[in-house]
Amino acid sequence: NKWFEDIPAGKITKRVLPKEPEQTEARRLEVKRNVPANALYKVYHMCNKTHIDYHTTDLLSDVLSLGKSSRLFISLVKEQKLFSEISAFIAGSHDEGLFTISGKLLDGVSFSTAEEAILNEIELIKKELVSETELTKVKNKIESTNQFSETSVLNKAMNLSFAELLGNANDVNLEVEKYQKVTVSGINRVANEVLNETNCSTLIYAKSE
Repeated sequence: NKWFEDIPAGKITKRVLPKEPEQTEARRLEVKRNVPANALYKVYHMCNKTHIDYHTTDLLSDVLSLGKSSRLFISLVKEQKLFSEISAFIAGSHDEGLFTISGKLLDGVSFSTAEEAILNEIELIKKELVSETELTKVKNKIESTNQFSETSVLNKAMNLSFAELLGNANDVNLEVEKYQKVTVSGINRVANEVLNETNCSTLIYAKSE
């Protein structure tokens, strides 16, 4: 209040951006480029950051790929040795976001084999509930990351400004609570709603011979 209260607020223009039509069929693209390794990307439409399912979707991506004890790393990197690295992550703000699975294939692994292996892991998490242990593990990692981020003034300022841009600066104080409320049944429901091929765009990014 001392330093900023007297400064008049700027005029905020509300942007009205056209919403992307719902995707109803699978999309695929294959390109060849001068890159060192073959890569595969599968991208699914998801909710925006203010949606009630956002934190569930985030934890779904963490169960799949957060750390070397995650499902995709253990199955596709360590056991089957199909990828040198693989990750699942989300992005979203005012607009609906994207749920991305990306991986770099090891030499000699075909795109069809790699993609089938990803789809098998997706089907598994859609059919069977994740364990409470898996869910607790990723919740704990989220909480520790949030706590460590609070040690930085810059992070605090960025989180506050982003939350205010989305509608309420106080939401930064509720993030951990929202993650803790996520359930195994919620993970299963969101997996079945989001991770479908009709909702997916697949990019085959092949290295030139």
